[in-house]
Amino acid sequence: MGNALFIIWRESAEAMLVVGILYAWLRQHPDVKRGMRYLWAGVAAGVGLALALAAVMLGIARMLSDEGLEYFQLAMMLVAAGLIVQMVFWMRSHGRTLKRELEANLQSNATTANWWGLLVVVALAVGRESAETVVFLYGLGVQYASAWNFLGILALGVGAAWLTFWALQQGGRVVSWRTFFRASEILLLLLAGALLVSAIEKLIALDVLPALVDRLWDTSGVVDDSSRLGGLLAAFTGYRARPSLLPLLLLAVYWGALGTLLRRSSR
Repeated sequence: MGNALFIIWRESAEAMLVVGILYAWLRQHPDVKRGMRYLWAGVAAGVGLALALAAVMLGIARMLSDEGLEYFQLAMMLVAAGLIVQMVFWMRSHGRTLKRELEANLQSNATTANWWGLLVVVALAVGRESAETVVFLYGLGVQYASAWNFLGILALGVGAAWLTFWALQQGGRVVSWRTFFRASEILLLLLAGALLVSAIEKLIALDVLPALVDRLWDTSGVVDDSSRLGGLLAAFTGYRARPSLLPLLLLAVYWGALGTLLRRSSR
Protein backbone atom coordinates (compact mmCIF):
# COMPACT_ATOMS: atom_id res chain seq x y z
CA MET A 1 0.00 0.00 0.00
CA GLY A 2 3.01 2.28 -0.40
CA ASN A 3 1.52 3.76 -3.58
CA ALA A 4 -1.75 4.58 -1.75
CA LEU A 5 0.21 6.27 1.04
CA PHE A 6 2.10 8.32 -1.54
CA ILE A 7 -1.12 9.44 -3.25
CA ILE A 8 -2.74 10.51 0.03
CA TRP A 9 0.44 12.35 1.06
CA ARG A 10 0.88 14.18 -2.22
CA GLU A 11 -2.76 15.14 -2.78
CA SER A 12 -3.22 16.21 0.86
CA ALA A 13 -0.12 18.43 0.64
CA GLU A 14 -1.48 20.05 -2.52
CA ALA A 15 -4.89 20.61 -0.90
CA MET A 16 -3.15 22.15 2.13
CA LEU A 17 -1.27 24.48 -0.21
CA VAL A 18 -4.57 25.69 -1.70
CA VAL A 19 -6.19 26.15 1.71
CA GLY A 20 -3.04 27.84 3.03
CA ILE A 21 -3.09 30.41 0.20
CA LEU A 22 -6.76 31.20 0.86
CA TYR A 23 -6.25 31.30 4.63
CA ALA A 24 -3.31 33.72 4.38
CA TRP A 25 -5.29 36.04 2.09
CA LEU A 26 -8.36 36.04 4.34
CA ARG A 27 -6.25 36.90 7.41
CA GLN A 28 -5.62 40.28 5.77
CA HIS A 29 -9.32 40.90 4.99
CA PRO A 30 -11.32 43.28 7.24
CA ASP A 31 -14.13 40.75 7.69
CA VAL A 32 -11.74 37.92 8.55
CA LYS A 33 -14.05 36.08 10.98
CA ARG A 34 -16.87 35.80 8.49
CA GLY A 35 -14.51 34.84 5.71
CA MET A 36 -12.98 32.05 7.80
CA ARG A 37 -16.41 30.50 8.42
CA TYR A 38 -16.98 30.28 4.67
CA LEU A 39 -13.44 29.01 4.09
CA TRP A 40 -13.83 26.05 6.46
CA ALA A 41 -17.37 25.43 5.19
CA GLY A 42 -15.90 25.23 1.68
CA VAL A 43 -13.23 22.78 2.84
CA ALA A 44 -15.92 20.60 4.44
CA ALA A 45 -18.03 20.79 1.26
CA GLY A 46 -15.05 19.75 -0.88
CA VAL A 47 -14.33 16.73 1.32
CA GLY A 48 -18.06 15.94 1.29
CA LEU A 49 -18.03 15.89 -2.53
CA ALA A 50 -15.20 13.35 -2.47
CA LEU A 51 -17.02 11.16 0.07
CA ALA A 52 -20.15 11.28 -2.08
CA LEU A 53 -18.10 10.20 -5.11
CA ALA A 54 -16.61 7.33 -3.09
CA ALA A 55 -20.10 6.22 -2.02
CA VAL A 56 -21.34 6.30 -5.63
CA MET A 57 -18.37 4.28 -6.89
CA LEU A 58 -18.76 1.64 -4.16
CA GLY A 59 -22.50 1.52 -4.82
CA ILE A 60 -21.94 0.92 -8.54
CA ALA A 61 -19.35 -1.77 -7.75
CA ARG A 62 -21.83 -3.64 -5.50
CA MET A 63 -24.49 -3.69 -8.23
CA LEU A 64 -22.22 -5.18 -10.89
CA SER A 65 -21.72 -8.84 -11.69
CA ASP A 66 -18.27 -10.39 -11.25
CA GLU A 67 -17.43 -9.78 -14.92
CA GLY A 68 -18.90 -6.29 -14.83
CA LEU A 69 -16.84 -5.50 -11.73
CA GLU A 70 -13.68 -6.60 -13.53
CA TYR A 71 -14.37 -4.15 -16.36
CA PHE A 72 -15.34 -1.38 -13.92
CA GLN A 73 -12.07 -1.78 -12.01
CA LEU A 74 -10.19 -1.86 -15.31
CA ALA A 75 -11.86 1.40 -16.36
CA MET A 76 -10.97 3.02 -13.04
CA MET A 77 -7.31 2.00 -13.47
CA LEU A 78 -7.21 3.70 -16.87
CA VAL A 79 -9.10 6.76 -15.60
CA ALA A 80 -6.74 7.04 -12.62
CA ALA A 81 -3.68 6.79 -14.89
CA GLY A 82 -5.10 9.44 -17.23
CA LEU A 83 -6.01 11.76 -14.34
CA ILE A 84 -2.52 11.48 -12.87
CA VAL A 85 -0.93 12.52 -16.17
CA GLN A 86 -3.48 15.32 -16.61
CA MET A 87 -2.83 16.57 -13.06
CA VAL A 88 0.93 16.70 -13.58
CA PHE A 89 0.59 18.78 -16.75
CA TRP A 90 -2.13 20.97 -15.17
CA MET A 91 0.20 21.82 -12.28
CA ARG A 92 3.05 22.51 -14.72
CA SER A 93 0.78 24.92 -16.58
CA HIS A 94 -0.92 26.59 -13.59
CA GLY A 95 1.58 26.12 -10.75
CA ARG A 96 3.24 29.52 -11.17
CA THR A 97 -0.08 31.39 -11.34
CA LEU A 98 -2.10 29.25 -8.88
CA LYS A 99 -1.70 31.68 -5.98
CA ARG A 100 -2.55 34.68 -8.15
CA GLU A 101 -5.63 32.98 -9.66
CA LEU A 102 -6.99 31.91 -6.26
CA GLU A 103 -6.45 35.35 -4.76
CA ALA A 104 -8.08 37.02 -7.77
CA ASN A 105 -11.17 34.83 -7.30
CA LEU A 106 -11.26 35.69 -3.60
CA GLN A 107 -10.82 39.40 -4.30
CA SER A 108 -13.66 39.38 -6.81
CA ASN A 109 -16.03 37.61 -4.42
CA ALA A 110 -14.99 39.69 -1.41
CA THR A 111 -15.43 42.97 -3.30
CA THR A 112 -19.05 42.09 -4.08
CA ALA A 113 -19.57 40.55 -0.59
CA ASN A 114 -20.29 37.25 -2.33
CA TRP A 115 -19.17 34.94 0.46
CA TRP A 116 -21.08 32.01 -1.02
CA GLY A 117 -18.97 32.47 -4.14
CA LEU A 118 -15.88 32.15 -1.94
CA LEU A 119 -17.31 28.94 -0.47
CA VAL A 120 -17.80 27.53 -3.98
CA VAL A 121 -14.21 28.43 -4.98
CA VAL A 122 -12.84 26.64 -1.91
CA ALA A 123 -15.18 23.64 -2.31
CA LEU A 124 -14.18 23.17 -5.95
CA ALA A 125 -10.46 23.57 -5.21
CA VAL A 126 -10.50 21.11 -2.30
CA GLY A 127 -13.08 18.85 -3.97
CA ARG A 128 -10.88 18.49 -7.05
CA GLU A 129 -7.94 17.23 -5.00
CA SER A 130 -10.14 14.99 -2.82
CA ALA A 131 -12.07 13.53 -5.77
CA GLU A 132 -8.83 12.77 -7.60
CA THR A 133 -7.60 10.98 -4.49
CA VAL A 134 -10.75 8.82 -4.39
CA VAL A 135 -10.35 7.80 -8.05
CA PHE A 136 -6.63 7.11 -7.64
CA LEU A 137 -7.15 4.98 -4.54
CA TYR A 138 -9.93 2.96 -6.17
CA GLY A 139 -7.74 2.41 -9.23
CA LEU A 140 -5.00 1.15 -6.90
CA GLY A 141 -7.39 -1.36 -5.32
CA VAL A 142 -7.50 0.20 -1.84
CA GLN A 143 -11.16 -0.85 -1.52
CA TYR A 144 -9.91 -4.36 -0.74
CA ALA A 145 -7.93 -3.20 2.30
CA SER A 146 -9.45 -3.60 5.76
CA ALA A 147 -11.02 -0.54 7.37
CA TRP A 148 -8.27 -0.33 9.99
CA ASN A 149 -5.50 -0.60 7.38
CA PHE A 150 -7.10 2.13 5.31
CA LEU A 151 -7.56 4.42 8.33
CA GLY A 152 -3.91 3.84 9.25
CA ILE A 153 -2.75 4.70 5.72
CA LEU A 154 -5.02 7.77 5.69
CA ALA A 155 -3.69 9.01 9.04
CA LEU A 156 -0.07 8.47 7.99
CA GLY A 157 -0.61 10.16 4.62
CA VAL A 158 -2.35 13.23 6.03
CA GLY A 159 0.17 13.47 8.89
CA ALA A 160 3.09 13.29 6.46
CA ALA A 161 1.39 15.91 4.25
CA TRP A 162 1.05 18.26 7.22
CA LEU A 163 4.73 17.88 8.12
CA THR A 164 5.65 18.41 4.45
CA PHE A 165 3.46 21.52 4.27
CA TRP A 166 5.07 22.90 7.43
CA ALA A 167 8.57 22.26 6.04
CA LEU A 168 7.68 23.88 2.71
CA GLN A 169 6.30 26.94 4.50
CA GLN A 170 9.69 27.63 6.10
CA GLY A 171 10.66 29.80 3.15
CA GLY A 172 12.67 27.16 1.29
CA ARG A 173 15.12 26.62 4.17
CA VAL A 174 14.23 22.92 4.27
CA VAL A 175 12.84 22.26 0.78
CA SER A 176 11.10 24.41 -1.85
CA TRP A 177 7.68 23.93 -3.40
CA ARG A 178 9.38 23.68 -6.80
CA THR A 179 11.50 20.76 -5.61
CA PHE A 180 8.47 19.12 -4.02
CA PHE A 181 6.39 19.30 -7.19
CA ARG A 182 9.22 18.20 -9.48
CA ALA A 183 10.09 15.17 -7.33
CA SER A 184 6.47 14.18 -6.77
CA GLU A 185 5.53 14.55 -10.44
CA ILE A 186 8.23 12.01 -11.39
CA LEU A 187 6.78 9.53 -8.89
CA LEU A 188 3.25 10.28 -10.11
CA LEU A 189 4.18 9.59 -13.73
CA LEU A 190 5.90 6.36 -12.70
CA LEU A 191 2.75 5.38 -10.81
CA ALA A 192 0.57 6.16 -13.84
CA GLY A 193 2.79 3.89 -15.94
CA ALA A 194 2.42 1.11 -13.36
CA LEU A 195 -1.38 1.50 -13.47
CA LEU A 196 -1.25 1.30 -17.25
CA VAL A 197 0.73 -1.96 -17.08
CA SER A 198 -1.77 -3.43 -14.59
CA ALA A 199 -4.68 -2.42 -16.82
CA ILE A 200 -3.08 -4.01 -19.90
CA GLU A 201 -2.39 -7.21 -17.98
CA LYS A 202 -6.03 -7.30 -16.89
CA LEU A 203 -7.12 -6.87 -20.53
CA ILE A 204 -4.83 -9.77 -21.48
CA ALA A 205 -6.30 -11.91 -18.68
CA LEU A 206 -9.81 -11.09 -19.96
CA ASP A 207 -8.74 -12.18 -23.51
CA VAL A 208 -9.42 -8.69 -24.86
CA LEU A 209 -5.79 -8.15 -25.91
CA PRO A 210 -3.09 -10.66 -26.85
CA ALA A 211 0.10 -10.92 -24.81
CA LEU A 212 2.05 -11.18 -28.14
CA VAL A 213 4.92 -12.94 -26.37
CA ASP A 214 4.52 -14.34 -22.87
CA ARG A 215 7.44 -14.24 -20.44
CA LEU A 216 10.13 -12.45 -22.42
CA TRP A 217 12.56 -13.12 -19.56
CA ASP A 218 12.63 -14.19 -15.93
CA THR A 219 14.47 -11.99 -13.40
CA SER A 220 12.70 -13.43 -10.36
CA GLY A 221 16.07 -14.77 -9.22
CA VAL A 222 17.33 -11.18 -8.96
CA VAL A 223 14.19 -9.28 -7.85
CA ASP A 224 10.91 -11.17 -7.59
CA ASP A 225 7.88 -8.90 -8.00
CA SER A 226 6.10 -10.90 -5.28
CA SER A 227 8.78 -9.94 -2.72
CA ARG A 228 8.56 -6.77 -0.62
CA LEU A 229 11.14 -4.86 -2.70
CA GLY A 230 9.82 -6.27 -5.98
CA GLY A 231 6.24 -5.44 -4.98
CA LEU A 232 7.24 -1.84 -4.30
CA LEU A 233 8.97 -1.61 -7.69
CA ALA A 234 5.94 -3.17 -9.37
CA ALA A 235 3.55 -0.74 -7.66
CA PHE A 236 5.55 2.35 -8.62
CA THR A 237 7.18 1.46 -11.94
CA GLY A 238 5.24 -1.43 -13.47
CA TYR A 239 8.24 -3.76 -13.01
CA ARG A 240 7.53 -7.43 -13.75
CA ALA A 241 9.98 -10.27 -13.21
CA ARG A 242 8.29 -12.25 -16.03
CA PRO A 243 6.93 -9.58 -18.41
CA SER A 244 4.83 -10.07 -21.52
CA LEU A 245 5.68 -8.18 -24.70
CA LEU A 246 2.51 -6.07 -25.12
CA PRO A 247 2.65 -4.29 -21.72
CA LEU A 248 6.32 -3.47 -22.31
CA LEU A 249 5.59 -2.06 -25.78
CA LEU A 250 2.74 0.12 -24.52
CA LEU A 251 4.80 1.28 -21.54
CA ALA A 252 7.54 2.32 -23.96
CA VAL A 253 4.96 4.24 -26.03
CA TYR A 254 3.69 5.89 -22.82
CA TRP A 255 7.15 7.12 -21.81
CA GLY A 256 7.99 8.17 -25.35
CA ALA A 257 4.84 10.29 -25.58
CA LEU A 258 5.45 11.74 -22.11
CA GLY A 259 9.03 12.66 -22.99
CA THR A 260 7.83 14.61 -26.02
CA LEU A 261 5.09 16.40 -24.06
CA LEU A 262 7.40 17.24 -21.17
CA ARG A 263 9.97 18.78 -23.52
CA ARG A 264 7.26 20.90 -25.12
CA SER A 265 5.87 22.03 -21.78
CA SER A 266 9.38 22.95 -20.58
CA ARG A 267 9.88 25.18 -23.60
